[in-house]
Amino acid sequence: MTSGLTHMRREIEEIPEATRRLLDGSAARFADAGAALRRLDPVMIATIARGSSDHATAFLKYAIEISAGIPVASIGPSITSIYGRELRLKGCAALSISQSGGSPDIVAMTRSAKKTGALTIALTNTPDSPLGRAADVTIDLLAGRELSVAATKSFISSIVAGLAILANWTEDSALKNSLAALPDVFAQSMAVDWSPLLGALEGRSSLYVLGRGPAFAVAQEAALKFKETGAVLAEAFSSAEVLHGPARIVEAGFPVLALASRDAGEAGVAEIADGLAGQGAAVYATSSLVKKADRLPFVPAGHPLTDALSLAVSFYVFAEMYSRHRGFDPDRPPHLKKVTETL
Repeated sequence: MTSGLTHMRREIEEIPEATRRLLDGSAARFADAGAALRRLDPVMIATIARGSSDHATAFLKYAIEISAGIPVASIGPSITSIYGRELRLKGCAALSISQSGGSPDIVAMTRSAKKTGALTIALTNTPDSPLGRAADVTIDLLAGRELSVAATKSFISSIVAGLAILANWTEDSALKNSLAALPDVFAQSMAVDWSPLLGALEGRSSLYVLGRGPAFAVAQEAALKFKETGAVLAEAFSSAEVLHGPARIVEAGFPVLALASRDAGEAGVAEIADGLAGQGAAVYATSSLVKKADRLPFVPAGHPLTDALSLAVSFYVFAEMYSRHRGFDPDRPPHLKKVTETL
């Protein structure tokens, strides 16, 4: 790395090592959280987060429901902080994610969940924070300081931590092995070339990002980063939903990024991508199954619950490049700040 790199690019390049550090340094806490979940045998998992952290919980929702068969629901933090209502969460677990651990609404809802009977687990890059102190079990993401406004390595670390807890909870050795291989997968994912997307986006002010299952959560994160660092209006849709109205505006040259991972949803995403390409859209898909859409390279992670994460890393590399291509500073998007404290 040279001094000319943006903070965002530096932090993307830190993802493999940050992941390795997290898996090694927080292994005991993952085991503790997994054991606590086995003892509780929760009837439901509530998630508490905003922004990129909320996209991380969306990823974990799919992973937990697919792997553990336990329903997961996102709770609006303002239910407690603004509306003054406490939810009955006895027999449930609550998973809170916040890079800073300081947003008052996240902290208030976590405290409320604990008060009303939930096992509370916090994932934060700042364990000595109000959130870290409020939870029953706190996992230090060990991502290191993040200077760019756009969260990258903390998003990846949040999901890796959640998956590690899940692997310990369900005693899933295949998932544990896949997590151990992620640092190398992420290093390879940074090297893939998504630059053909630049031409499709040239002169365009909006696009769709599609996904299914865990990859839909990555699509949500990608859409946020397009807005945040690229100043382009991106909307994320499940490939199962895009035909229910949104496909109406997809006409000649409309850009679509279809994020398909190697899981049970890949064939469906590829089919929708080809259908939109047939309408004249400029569709780029991370799947070898597409016939009409253009293919983007990807690095398989070897497990259906981790494969979409490699796409997130490849996208981050592209998003940073796209922001600079448009003449922007991805580290300092106007009107935004690194830590947003909401009520």
